[in-house]
Amino acid sequence: MPTQRTYTIGELSREFRTTTRTIRYYEQCGLLAPQRQGRSRLYSERERVRLALVMRGRRLGFGLAAIKEMLDLYEVDHSQQEQLVRTLQYGRQRIAQLERQRQEIEDTLQELRAYERRLSDLLESLLRAAPEPQPEVRSR
Repeated sequence: MPTQRTYTIGELSREFRTTTRTIRYYEQCGLLAPQRQGRSRLYSERERVRLALVMRGRRLGFGLAAIKEMLDLYEVDHSQQEQLVRTLQYGRQRIAQLERQRQEIEDTLQELRAYERRLSDLLESLLRAAPEPQPEVRSR
């Protein structure tokens, strides 16, 4: 029977461009469960895949509790039906949240641009109305 490939925390840290501290934190949160060999952590291919899913979930803006729920659902239902349903729900919620944020950003940009135009116009009219500076007359 071939031995399963394992990874050190340093290898995973480099591969996923994250810190070892972050990986240990994910372990504390119950997202990863490496094997222990003395003081060393050895991560199986399963843990490597879970880390990849955690990193993707974080990049997409999911909280760690939601990510844990989605990962844990796979462990109890290998058909993945419940996991897919929950992941779809979380995804739709995140899309709606991002759409609201995008609208808020668009509204803020529109307001700032209008404000910028008013201030620019006001400054221009002040500069046009300002008297021309007179040359300095020097006495001897």
